[in-house]
Amino acid sequence: MSIQYEVEPLADSYGVADSFPKDFGYGEEEADIEDSPTPSDSKPRILLMGLRRSGKSSIQKVVFHKMSPNETLFLESTNKIYKDDISSSSFVNFQIWDFPGQVDFFDPTFDYEMIFRGTGALIFVIDAQDDYVEALGRLHLTVSRAYRVNPEINFEVFIHKVDGLSDDHKIETQRDIHQRANDDLADASLEKLHLSFYLTSIYDHSIFEAFSKVVQKLIPQLPTLENLLNIFISNSGIEKAFLFDVVSKIYIATDSSPVDMQSYELCCDMIDVVIDVSCIYGLKENGSGSAYDKESMAIIKLNNTTVLYLKEVTKFLALVCILREESFERKGLIDYNFHCFRKAIHEVFEVGVSTPWTGSQAAGTPCTKAVTLNGMPRSTV
Repeated sequence: MSIQYEVEPLADSYGVADSFPKDFGYGEEEADIEDSPTPSDSKPRILLMGLRRSGKSSIQKVVFHKMSPNETLFLESTNKIYKDDISSSSFVNFQIWDFPGQVDFFDPTFDYEMIFRGTGALIFVIDAQDDYVEALGRLHLTVSRAYRVNPEINFEVFIHKVDGLSDDHKIETQRDIHQRANDDLADASLEKLHLSFYLTSIYDHSIFEAFSKVVQKLIPQLPTLENLLNIFISNSGIEKAFLFDVVSKIYIATDSSPVDMQSYELCCDMIDVVIDVSCIYGLKENGSGSAYDKESMAIIKLNNTTVLYLKEVTKFLALVCILREESFERKGLIDYNFHCFRKAIHEVFEVGVSTPWTGSQAAGTPCTKAVTLNGMPRSTV
């Protein structure tokens, strides 16, 4: 594997103070649910719920705070509700509320209607290695109550800790949980309530893939982003492209071709390489500067004639592409098309800032402003 890496973090870098902390983590706001409201409380919310020791806090730490999976073994059990403010971009801009499994949030002391009314997605985590009968009962109680308060919530079920199961056992567990959960909803005449199921583990990229799917449902501009990526790859001879949030490695959009898990893992690993090398060689001697800025770019050529190409789109987003080595010979065409794509993405961001998501807007609503890649030449590849 040969690596070509180009970055000039000290020239024309973003003038945003501490846009990326040294540890490349997010700022964390931990507070009790009874705390007085803050301006950030108006952001869309993702609720993490489930029984004790199901892995909720571990998921949050691994995805959004770059904690090593092995370090999560030493996390203390959550005993109060934590609010984690995730502000990575104008699209991935929400709060995660981590609920302890032993707390009855339907207790009269909690305003559950207020909680569910401002919620965009509810993630219920089920430990696949444990007896999940009790978890299914809590799942039904939670989603049925939340649905009656806010039918617009996206209900997601993470069948977690599947790293310890065989492939056949994974499929059987998912089928059983899916069947039981939907039978419970049918018995309660809640057939319109839709549950999405994901097999997840913090020891591989499945948890990032699942969170990507959850976050994408909360992005009203998603159809516009997917359309831009389709135009870009079709005109550039590129096989696959992801628009990544650099810190969390969540991809907020990809083109319409199916996502191959191996390709996604390659792209995630490339982001890690770029950030690690930038932190070593891209900062000033005193540690100041930005390890990721508008000059950041990386090329990795694999020994199977595959090329990975990363370029900065915004101060929080990167475009990571997979293409063949012969297609990369037309790098000038790709770079010009990327310039058009990047300009269009910034226009989408401007629309997003002027029309923020409020929590009541339906997910998947097209962008209110048409954005096209004017002038993009078509590749002959």
